[in-house]
Amino acid sequence: MPAPRTPALAVDVIIELEDRPGRPIVLIERRFPPAGHALPGGFVEIGETVEMTACREAREETGLEITLGTLLGVYSDPARDPRGHTVSLVYVARARGAPRAGDDAAAVLVTDPGAAPALAFDHGRILADYLAFRKASPRAGR
Repeated sequence: MPAPRTPALAVDVIIELEDRPGRPIVLIERRFPPAGHALPGGFVEIGETVEMTACREAREETGLEITLGTLLGVYSDPARDPRGHTVSLVYVARARGAPRAGDDAAAVLVTDPGAAPALAFDHGRILADYLAFRKASPRAGR
């Protein structure tokens, strides 16, 4: 029996900088298409857990060592990624220090989550969900 065709599996991370006033978040400016700002994240590699992927992608794209908090949600709209059907698990994490761009990130942006620029993929929807989550539970990602 042939293996089933399934969507790609990815992880995205909302990184709160806990050592800065207001707990701003870290966004990346994508180096490769689709262009724009996005949450740090990427595809799960064979042999990795989704938690390992979240930590690896955060480190590769922002240089930050993160502590994972809450699983914010699972985003699976087949149209969420123009490159193909991708399912993403989104975590809220915390970190300290100065992020620096690396790997697939051309630049990093530290911003108040309520003042973020337009985002690639469905990351604007994810950010709206995060803002509602943060308002309901101000310390919930911790």
